[in-house]
Amino acid sequence: MSKRVMPGRRDGLITLVAADALWVDLTADSAVPTASGAFTRSPARARTGHVLLGGRVVATVRTSGGQWSVPEAEVHRAAAELNAVRMDRQDLVRIGPFRRGPRQGCDEETPLRWRQRITGELQERGGPERAAQREVGRPYHLAGIDWRQVLVERTRDGTQRTWWLPRAVVRLLDAAEHAETQWVQAARTRQESAAVTDPPSHPRQTQNAGGRQTTNPKSPTASLRPYHKELEGQLYSALSRKPGTSRRVAEWACAVCRAAPATVLDHCHEHGYVRAPLCQSCNTQERPDHLYSNDIRVANRYTRLFHTDTAAWLHHWHRCPGCRARTTLPLPHLAAWTAFIACRSLRPTHPAPRGRKPCGVLRVSWTGSQNTPRSCLLTVAVDFCPSGEHRVLARVPYREAAERFRVWLTETAPAVAAAAGPDRLDGLPAQFRPVIADTSGEDLELF
Repeated sequence: MSKRVMPGRRDGLITLVAADALWVDLTADSAVPTASGAFTRSPARARTGHVLLGGRVVATVRTSGGQWSVPEAEVHRAAAELNAVRMDRQDLVRIGPFRRGPRQGCDEETPLRWRQRITGELQERGGPERAAQREVGRPYHLAGIDWRQVLVERTRDGTQRTWWLPRAVVRLLDAAEHAETQWVQAARTRQESAAVTDPPSHPRQTQNAGGRQTTNPKSPTASLRPYHKELEGQLYSALSRKPGTSRRVAEWACAVCRAAPATVLDHCHEHGYVRAPLCQSCNTQERPDHLYSNDIRVANRYTRLFHTDTAAWLHHWHRCPGCRARTTLPLPHLAAWTAFIACRSLRPTHPAPRGRKPCGVLRVSWTGSQNTPRSCLLTVAVDFCPSGEHRVLARVPYREAAERFRVWLTETAPAVAAAAGPDRLDGLPAQFRPVIADTSGEDLELF
């Protein structure tokens, strides 16, 4: 397509209104439907310094006249990438609703959050029919893609409605969210680097020689009391309904970092037992980054969970009597550990300016559940490979993953391993949760 004369062009930049028109014009023949208002309609926000187009981040620039603009060349590149995508409308991926909906770790902030946006809109408006009735100012595109045109609704068991998108669109939106996450993290790193040159004159927290934060005596957290297993063995379902529980939780310091006031009562979702009171930051840190109900992305924060602060987190997870008795982790955490630690040597690398860097982003999914360990299978794969590959690295049976974890736990955190196992049930409550038979095997497992 030959370049046409665009109104509002200056020094290679075009206004957002002109960029909207250009985007629609360039992607008119794309297999993936695009939307007008990709730059000026929600959820696009030029003031954040970027706009998403397909899987590409386009930086926004504020000109001397106060207008927001974008580089025209970047719009052309994003359109060319989108036009190259081939979409099979019959190859669908379910995006919701799920009984236990996918959640995204808040430590990896991204304004896109496309799964939550789609689910929220469809639930709020009562389905695709009402969602199609666009209100002024309401979001209707994601990364410049008009997802409503390819959304498929199916009915399950005659009652439950489910929503599906073509796999190509799901991959595009995943790539957009990943690109935005990287962009936000890079921007935050630049801000933190700039802040180092101008430290606050009265810091509330300092770091000791071991790198752990300690609280200034004048800080409000100095009056908080440390947690000493006061809630061990109690079921979250019962404790959370007791009056005054939230007020009692706020009296403790976080049981992991010990530097911030606790705000939530962390518990094991598999066994239902309370672990300990945590601050919001630590609770978010350990939350699996679900893409779907049985699929998580293994982000860089797992370096802290399974490397730098491993002993502290393993001790915290084994505050659950069920996990401690079985010497394992909840399935999402065990899956992340399998991808991050057990399959580390299988992850390919690519040349980088300073040596080599790991390929893409790890993702791990599973079939079945911990309730049927003989048939549960973990699949570790790589997404966003620079060479365009999406490789499956390994398929690990649940029981093999659990056995590998037990060996690693003994080597990494011997004190935690020594307190675990079915012969060390001192921490179990008098009325613990029932033992459920593993119907695919001959033995019993505690769930």
